[in-house]
Amino acid sequence: MAKELNSFEKELYDEIKIKNQILVDGVRFNPDIFKNIELGTKYTEQVNILFAADHHAHTGIDFPACIITPKGKYRIELRWVQSSPYTLTYEGNQFQIRHVYDGVVLENVTFSRRAAYYSKKTSDGALMRTVAGDYGYGHMFISYSNECSLKDKGRDCLFCNINETKALYGEAQCINWKTPNQIAETVKEGYKDGFNKLTISGGFIPERREVDYYIDAAEAIIDATGLEDFNGTACVGAPKDLDVFAKYKDAGFRTIATNLEIWDRNIFNVICPGKAIECGGQDNWLKALDEELNVFGKFRVRSTFVSGLEPKESLLEGIEQLVSKGVVALASQWNVNVGSSLVGHRTPEANWHWEVFERVVDIYRKYGLTWEYLNDATAEPDTVAHDLLRLYEGVSTESLPKAKLGVEDDSVLSEYEGGKSVVA
Repeated sequence: MAKELNSFEKELYDEIKIKNQILVDGVRFNPDIFKNIELGTKYTEQVNILFAADHHAHTGIDFPACIITPKGKYRIELRWVQSSPYTLTYEGNQFQIRHVYDGVVLENVTFSRRAAYYSKKTSDGALMRTVAGDYGYGHMFISYSNECSLKDKGRDCLFCNINETKALYGEAQCINWKTPNQIAETVKEGYKDGFNKLTISGGFIPERREVDYYIDAAEAIIDATGLEDFNGTACVGAPKDLDVFAKYKDAGFRTIATNLEIWDRNIFNVICPGKAIECGGQDNWLKALDEELNVFGKFRVRSTFVSGLEPKESLLEGIEQLVSKGVVALASQWNVNVGSSLVGHRTPEANWHWEVFERVVDIYRKYGLTWEYLNDATAEPDTVAHDLLRLYEGVSTESLPKAKLGVEDDSVLSEYEGGKSVVA
């Protein structure tokens, strides 16, 4: 544990541990229980913007996007796993999560509130909820393309199901290519409602086409919102021409992301064959991160690792090396998704991931990577590491967009001894 916690903080800490366990094992439930909530009107429905996290396909059946815990108001992505030891039930007008052996572990859970723009359309008729997802705490996540060209070459990352997600949900959820104007109009509506951060991502496309598209999208967002700094992250592959990073910054992106995924070189080559072959190998990915640091600056460059695909010490070595240079390196808990090449395998146990997250947060604090930097450079502000760092730093509710906490009550959620408010 990175710091001594008071009694209330310890309760929040324990709730984060439960969140970690549920993310590892998923949760089982009868889909009929969601008839008891105003899903798709008051509460946010699941939209598979890029990846599908459920272990079972459910086309035509809506699920909530995420669960909100009762004390810390932590967001837990809903992952439907019918073999899970955790069960989501509806009893006495309340939703609870039970463990098969431990009984009730979370009482009175609720679900994230639906953003106003989810009910709107762009000028050409696209559903805004399919253009940008509400990722919590003011973050909008945009996938311009839910397909990856590596599939046709037989070089998909083995953990990825981006193409399968489109095949499963594309027709039902209108998953298709997003135009810069659709993105801009959606961002404008979201920012009017309190959002203040966006990430644009997608599958592999030809390098020149990717650069031009991101520039077009940034220009459209600036025109629509009137914001020169729209707080955007461009999530891109490692290019062969490293000079293009200046173009992303000049276009208006504040931060940039190039996801290395795996630190161990041999495992990287096996798990990410397309990234190894198409992008100059791992050496070029590392060179890309160095150049991004030169262009964007310390802690304005992000790289995500899929934690659970390589030995723990290898993963932590990579995270520390990158963070020490100024890269916001993330451990993103591996979840085996429908349609990926690793279906049938499983992620490590919850305690394995918990140790990783604790040690990652220690690394952040060692090198001065604050929650503010972490929040600014990442697409999902509700990972376990985010929650822990936010708890240790005592980040107040006032630092987040109140309109978009995604919880029932976005007044002060809880208080430290001495009256300092905290948020989760």
